Amino acid sequence: MITKLKSAVFAATAFAVAAPVLAEEVNIYSYRQPELIKPLTDAFTAETGIKVNVAYLKKGMIERMQAEGKRSPADLVLTVDISRLAGVVNADLTQPATSDALTQNVPEIYRDPENHWFGLTTRARIVYASKERVADGEVTTYEDLADPKWKGRICTRSGTNAYNVALTSAVIHHHGQEGAKAWLEGVKANLARKPQGNDRAQVKAIWAGECDIAIGNTYYMGKMLSDDEQKAWAESVNVLFPVFEGAGTHVNISGVAMAKYAPNPEAALKMMEFLTSPEAQEIYAKANFEYPIAPGTAADPLVQGWGEFTADDVNLMTLAGHRSTALKITEEVDFDG
Repeated sequence: MITKLKSAVFAATAFAVAAPVLAEEVNIYSYRQPELIKPLTDAFTAETGIKVNVAYLKKGMIERMQAEGKRSPADLVLTVDISRLAGVVNADLTQPATSDALTQNVPEIYRDPENHWFGLTTRARIVYASKERVADGEVTTYEDLADPKWKGRICTRSGTNAYNVALTSAVIHHHGQEGAKAWLEGVKANLARKPQGNDRAQVKAIWAGECDIAIGNTYYMGKMLSDDEQKAWAESVNVLFPVFEGAGTHVNISGVAMAKYAPNPEAALKMMEFLTSPEAQEIYAKANFEYPIAPGTAADPLVQGWGEFTADDVNLMTLAGHRSTALKITEEVDFDG
């Protein structure tokens, strides 16, 4: 276990000066912006002497790794959303990682059943509701969103966005394909405008009076509160944690996987153990207003202030298996039309 992580993050430069000659390295292909993971990579290098190289690849990660084949320099893949993690696994670009630390730090529902990827943090897909126009208790379930009482009152981004596809996959899990299709039709009938923009744009629309509720990820609240221009948007809404009837709140994940042809597998495994450690998870979660998942960890006080919830207990790879069906029925109902 890597110790004194939190102090190392803030003293990474000083430790790096005293570190031994770098004899090992880890190469990361990351969907996440470098500034979000730099505190962790710096601390890992300071503690271990292992150099970390990060390539930021927001698009085309799978295609690049396929083109590189066995020549790929990638040791680890760091990404967000279960569909992206599953996509790398299904493309046969990862390998299992075996470690007591990994299984101790990552609950079973947040890791691949075959140990190809391990979760680091979660975010809930929730409802942002106008403080002025939505009463307490009006939204309690995802099923509620298809109720005609919301006609002309809902805003959301594209139904084919990865985050909404994952939510629809969860609806399929709980209600079957036909039930999910009926739900999508109901939500579409309640839209105040054509799906557009990102999750923050939906909160802005509530602030502007264009709609009353919106679907979004929890961490956008933190991002908006940190932006002087967007703070008023965030302060105009409440964060609500709907559940599936008889189940919990839908969550998605950020995670890490070892590349199939990792040239530095031993160093890569050390990095995976480091990233899943409770100390690292808390710092990583704080950087992006997410929830750490290791036993005994806690979210940042700002995030805790949004309220408590019980996460849906389905393994996320199960949801990933519904992705193609979710896309199909989203297109069938012409959700974005």
